[in-house]
Amino acid sequence: MTESTALYDLPGPRARRRHLGYGAAASLLILVLLGWLAHLLWDTGQFTATKWTPFQYQGIQELLLRGLGNTLKAFACAAVLSVALGAVLAAGRLSEHRAPRWAATLVVEFFRAMPVLVMIFFIFVALKAHPLPALVAGLTLYNGAVLAEVFRTGVNSVERGQREAAYSLGMRKTQVMAYVLVPQGVRAMLPAVISQLVVALKDTSLGFLITYEEFLHAGKLIASSLDYDLPFIPVVMVISPIYIGMCMLLSWSATRVARRQRRSPTTEAVAVAPAEPGTLLPGKQ
Repeated sequence: MTESTALYDLPGPRARRRHLGYGAAASLLILVLLGWLAHLLWDTGQFTATKWTPFQYQGIQELLLRGLGNTLKAFACAAVLSVALGAVLAAGRLSEHRAPRWAATLVVEFFRAMPVLVMIFFIFVALKAHPLPALVAGLTLYNGAVLAEVFRTGVNSVERGQREAAYSLGMRKTQVMAYVLVPQGVRAMLPAVISQLVVALKDTSLGFLITYEEFLHAGKLIASSLDYDLPFIPVVMVISPIYIGMCMLLSWSATRVARRQRRSPTTEAVAVAPAEPGTLLPGKQ
């Protein structure tokens, strides 16, 4: 049974029956909407054999797999570089020295305000970069700037007493950040970090605008084929679940990492033995 929290108490029998009714009504409404949508797709001929024929050919399947591989490659590069850039910029914003703090703030605010597509086009056209480096660079600059704020907020969310206690033990600032603040701030950072990585995964679809052969570009080539009566809706029905599945897999992986971290001996609370009766304070008889 779900434990009560500071926000709400456990529902009683009447509340549980009411919630069950709400859930059943919502489920019925969703089924009705899905049935209505399927009816519209059937009436417009989206389930005809002609539109679904291309997915049977090996060349089309290889095209989709190649596009999926390119999408994952761009995402992997952008994710690693974004986290690294975000960490560097966050360290700059948390610096006690004015020059690096102002420089990091200027970089973060500029790239957070700049649209991703504009940066990708600028790198691709003005700097004459290849499609993959242009896409990865644009995603890295934007997501790295956003993650810098996430990291900074996560570190600042740790109670001030933790920092003061670490300094009182003689630890240097680097040690305080590495061993005290960052491990505790990760719990607050993780949901926002994963959300931003999901955004980066979806933004890889912008690569088709600069002729990068990613997953959406492959789907666009299939959907624009006149030989198969422009199978746009079937392509969407095939590509969308794969994108959703990748995002869900990323969230599931983050959840597992968070659970393992909570079980880690470095972050797990240490049990304190209860006071025994008859214990006397110093100076007392």
